[in-house]
Amino acid sequence: MNAIKIFSSFALALLLAGCASFSALAPGASREEVVARYGTPSRVLPLSAGTRLQYSRQPAGQTAVMVDLDAAGRVVAVRQVLTAQEFSKIEVGRWTRGDVERAFGPPAFVDRVASWPGDIMNYRWLDNFQNMLYWVYLDERNVVQRTGQGIEFPWEMPER
Repeated sequence: MNAIKIFSSFALALLLAGCASFSALAPGASREEVVARYGTPSRVLPLSAGTRLQYSRQPAGQTAVMVDLDAAGRVVAVRQVLTAQEFSKIEVGRWTRGDVERAFGPPAFVDRVASWPGDIMNYRWLDNFQNMLYWVYLDERNVVQRTGQGIEFPWEMPER
């Protein structure tokens, strides 16, 4: 039992250190400072008033950090987006695959099943130390028609 408590404390410390490292970026930091500190982003996207640097740990990880820069290339926001609060912002019937990927980065994997006509985007995330999957169901036009979440069991992760 003691080993479990020690491991849990260690895992929590690592998780908090990982989240804190990105949030330690001060507003106003330059793009060059961000890249020097955290490396090359997994994606760079234009925003209406600047640029978004995506640091996604998908497919194996459970985080995706978005660093939003203003038009001058200065940090205005840093946030971990694979959370229930952020997923709740998805608008069924309005958001497209592109909107989802701009907000959350690329999914861990995409499924097709006989009972659904389009792709199902799968995001791996962590909810209170529980491994989770968040599903985004797209229709044949790549418009979000449904979302859902469930516990990720190790034997469910397909080999890719």
